[in-house]
Amino acid sequence: MEDQAERAEILVVEDEDNIAIALNYLLTREGYNQTRLETGAGAVDMIRELKPDLVLLDVMLPEVSGYEICQSVRADPECADVRILMMTARGSAMERRKGLAMGADGFISKPFELKELRDEVRKILSGAPRHEPREGKEDA
Repeated sequence: MEDQAERAEILVVEDEDNIAIALNYLLTREGYNQTRLETGAGAVDMIRELKPDLVLLDVMLPEVSGYEICQSVRADPECADVRILMMTARGSAMERRKGLAMGADGFISKPFELKELRDEVRKILSGAPRHEPREGKEDA
């Protein structure tokens, strides 16, 4: 598992510096290679170029939203299999269902604990099946 972590390439698409710093700390500690984009512009092109193992994708980005990026990636045969973990301060059940319906592999609400994010990243990279949107209410 350690060797897989060292080789895993993660693209972080996050505009908030304080969150990006925390993500950098966590991902470095876990042994992942990482690249960061601060806006949604160019994210799909970067995903095509890098073919990362995972994209940590903020929903509310300048220029292009995370939802639009996710939808474009899923529609593109070149990168449709790239794993996506969406992150947002808008953590309602409706937002979660929307992200998962667009093809995200996971969805995490901000603020999150680094341990929670670490566990979700590990789960997604381990090849766990994609989350399916659940019907009805979810825990807040």
